[in-house]
Amino acid sequence: MNKVITISREYGAGGHSIGTKVAEALGIPFYDRDIVRATVEESGFEKKLIEKEEEDRSTGDDIWKKISSISSSYFNDSQDAIHEIQKAIIIKMAQKGPCVILGRCADVILTNNRIPHISIFITAPFEQRVRRMMEVNNLPLKEAVRRLKKIDKGHEQYYHFYTGRKWGDAVNYDLCINSACYGIEESVELIERMIDIHPEK
Repeated sequence: MNKVITISREYGAGGHSIGTKVAEALGIPFYDRDIVRATVEESGFEKKLIEKEEEDRSTGDDIWKKISSISSSYFNDSQDAIHEIQKAIIIKMAQKGPCVILGRCADVILTNNRIPHISIFITAPFEQRVRRMMEVNNLPLKEAVRRLKKIDKGHEQYYHFYTGRKWGDAVNYDLCINSACYGIEESVELIERMIDIHPEK
């Protein structure tokens, strides 16, 4: 049974928690920060630069000037370098066996490399995600709204730039879940049922 699962999510929708619990329930690895660590090891990039550049096409490429480990003649900017490295890492992780991979265009990367997987998108109403950002980051309403809009825009631009697809469009995923309707635990159960229904996808 193939259990490679990719999870894309809106910030504040609980995608990380859901992905973690799905991996625990299935007894398989959950890859998120591991991808960052592997990128640091493979590239020599500083961790802060990777976290700044990944999944946000709205950031500028001036930060590339601070990186000396890879020739600028090989990649157009730091974000392209990071994406290419992470793409190779994601493929290796999926080829090792069942796992859950969070974000980073993993769904399209695996599709383009003909690696079977189930792709999932986790969403929630904007207002609920704002409240979560206020709680987690101790922010006032206005600042939480501003930050969340910026994060959403960055994710949307990044996904479209590297895949040509519309981020969050239901036709691009096997399953879309509104976590506000189901909560974390029920969302995990939905995903487990999805895997049982399509074991060989």
